[in-house]
Amino acid sequence: MADALLIYNPAAGRISVRPFIGGVIRVLNDHGWRVEVAESVNGRHTTQLARMAARENFRAVFAIGGDGTAGQAASGLLGSQTALGVLPAGTTNVWAREMGINAFVWPHIRALHQNTRLLVEAPPCAVDVGLCNGQPFLMWAGIGLDAMTVKKLDPRKRFEKYLNIPEYFATTVWNATIWHGMNLRVTADDKQVEGHYLLAVASNIRHYVGGVAKISPKASLDDGEMDLWLFTGSTLADAFRHFFDMQSGRHLSSDLARCIPFRKARIESETPFPVQIDGEPMLGAQQVVLEVLQQKIFILMPAQARYLLQGEKV
Repeated sequence: MADALLIYNPAAGRISVRPFIGGVIRVLNDHGWRVEVAESVNGRHTTQLARMAARENFRAVFAIGGDGTAGQAASGLLGSQTALGVLPAGTTNVWAREMGINAFVWPHIRALHQNTRLLVEAPPCAVDVGLCNGQPFLMWAGIGLDAMTVKKLDPRKRFEKYLNIPEYFATTVWNATIWHGMNLRVTADDKQVEGHYLLAVASNIRHYVGGVAKISPKASLDDGEMDLWLFTGSTLADAFRHFFDMQSGRHLSSDLARCIPFRKARIESETPFPVQIDGEPMLGAQQVVLEVLQQKIFILMPAQARYLLQGEKV
């Protein structure tokens, strides 16, 4: 029986991963792993494949793709002993930044092999997973402006991904000119907040905005809490202010941004709002229920990333 299932997203990233799969398998074989390989058709298929691997008690699922692929694979492994090894090969690769590893892009063409070697030696670490209206997420759930951008950009052809940063920026600016925010009622554990917001983000990790900013610089992956960030405003100028504040870290003390740590939260509005999880669009809603599932999945984490765990030092 195989020890690991290797799932790859053939549409991920700027470079096709298919020609490099053989090299990943060789690295795993060299370290004593027996491997089965599956090509993912879509996100739901990725989750189904991971769930199948968990049912069959595979030691690990290695997922090659972007942040969405990582989150979709994680969804299929909740509550199981099967660990997830993420081999970043997407367009934005925020998870790679969080883990302190290189993603598979042209300047790091050997990253798949190098990261595989890191992960086969890495111990499984239990980390938190969020639920957004019952849908698991590994990194974030967002409503409002960022979700509008995600929905507008998905899906993209491979050549469009070479314009990822300028396209994302231009799309967000365009959306900010027509999106004037939403009136929200927020209940987070024992706190209640009402206000008008451009954006609300529940974050399990430190990085955000394509990985160029740290939204929650002290976040831990296994502490049973996530941060709910609320950004006020209604104009393009407000959106620019929040972007530059996040890049510089000024949002941490800004009167225009509020962070509420939570285990369970509910966000409600009288009008529907767009939703995204792990950079993938969801159906819009008038209500979102968020919940933190503490240490519900095992992740193969390289040594340099274990400072993200509560009480760990590297």
